[in-house]
Amino acid sequence: MGMAESLRAKKVRARKLIRILEREYPDAKIALDFSTPLELLVATILAAQCTDERVNQVTKALFTTCRSAKDYAQADPATLEREIRSTGFYKAKARAVIGMAKELVLKHGGQVPQTLLELVALPGVGRKTANVVLGNAYGQPAIAVDTHVFRVSQRLGLAKSEDPEEVHDRLCQAIPRVKWTPFSHLLTTHGRRACKARKPTCPACPVRALCPWPGKTLT
Repeated sequence: MGMAESLRAKKVRARKLIRILEREYPDAKIALDFSTPLELLVATILAAQCTDERVNQVTKALFTTCRSAKDYAQADPATLEREIRSTGFYKAKARAVIGMAKELVLKHGGQVPQTLLELVALPGVGRKTANVVLGNAYGQPAIAVDTHVFRVSQRLGLAKSEDPEEVHDRLCQAIPRVKWTPFSHLLTTHGRRACKARKPTCPACPVRALCPWPGKTLT
């Protein structure tokens, strides 16, 4: 393993990792609550620098008052800011949600588009947000590189880069396409429960034997 690992060897190791993590986390799935692509898009924008649990608390009420892109496009900014305040960065997020919704109404008949290019052209929507929507609302294979996927994939030696875009592209090379979306959920779940940023539980880690990370803890 390490720097000399070929892409072919990495693919083999990645398949083993996925098999073990699937056994370990059979419940791995997106943590955001949503029932439509629009709800997921809004929730993902609100989830930046915020916990999914907090977002779910906020959207419970928000989704009852705003049901369509038109509702968000016509929302009073101050009211929306107040409703989403607890998610942090609420002014920027309100601006992004309203701007995104206006664009949906203007260019997409109020519907959330189903392609990466169209999604990332929307205000406040980056590649990660777009991939969350594609993978979870539309069932398209997509790897969403959140903070957990970024950290865990580096430690597992699947993608070495400081750039999330590059991590995404390298993961796409190593992971079977059909597994892209569930792989995102597996790594996020593993990052939350075991491979934590500050105190990873390495001794009890189910994929310890396949992990080349030199920072592995003994206790």
